[in-house]
Parts: sequence; C-alpha cells; structure tokens
Amino acid sequence: MKALHIFILFALLMALAITNLSATPSGDEPLFVDNDGDGDRSQAEPTSVGIMSRFLAQKPRGMMTCNKYPRVCRAAGSPGPDCCKRKCVNVMWDRFNCGKCGKKCKYSEICCKGKCVNPMSNRLHCGDCYNRCTKGSKCLYGMCSYA
Repeated sequence: MKALHIFILFALLMALAITNLSATPSGDEPLFVDNDGDGDRSQAEPTSVGIMSRFLAQKPRGMMTCNKYPRVCRAAGSPGPDCCKRKCVNVMWDRFNCGKCGKKCKYSEICCKGKCVNPMSNRLHCGDCYNRCTKGSKCLYGMCSYA
C-alpha cells in the first residue's frame, strides 16, 4: 500500500513538472504582448511575474492554417510547400491535388510530377513513378514483362 502511495505521488510530481516546463516562454517569444498599442501597460500586465503561471495567462491560439499564414507550408516537416484548401500539400505528388489544387487522380492512378498516370499499364511509370520498362518489354499489372 505504501509503494502504491509513493508511485501515485511520483506520477503527480512528474505531471506537475511537465506542465510547468510546457508553460515556460521560449527565447523568441515575448513574455507580454501589447495588443492595443497605447503604451500604457500598467493595467494590462502585472509588474512582477511572481508565482503567476504563464500557462494560465496565455490566450488560446487557433490553428495556424496556410490560408492565413502561407509561410507555414515552407517550414521544416511540412507535408508540402503548396496550400490547398487550408492544408499544406505537394502538388507534384499528392493524388488529391495533382498539378493544381483540387485536381484528383482516378482511383487506379497516382500523381507523378504533377500528372496523373496509371502505374499498372504505363511503360514510363510501371508500378511507381519513373520506373521505366526496358526496350521490348511491356508494363502489365505494374510489372515489366517481356512479351
């Protein structure tokens, strides 16, 4: 019973530590933002941070979508550099936005460099993009075969 009590106490302390670490400001983010621009900050902000948690002082941010912030798509780890219907995509390889926003490839097709192709029968894209069959062979069911 004592071990269970110690384990629960340890779990609560870890949760508290994680919450406090996530509430600390990063180096590029200002601690207080003056939104109204009037310069009188005596009413809007306390003079000392003290015990007040920054986690509770934050205003909730909405999702950063590419229609409002187009540079989001060019960030590292983004699915693609193009913005289509509020989502970052790569129009060169995306089946639902192939070549341009909203252009969908058929069920059996894939998007290869902005063009919809059928990898089951296309000699230039047999089974995958730019997988060419050698001269004299055919693409059957996504595999190059000699006929």
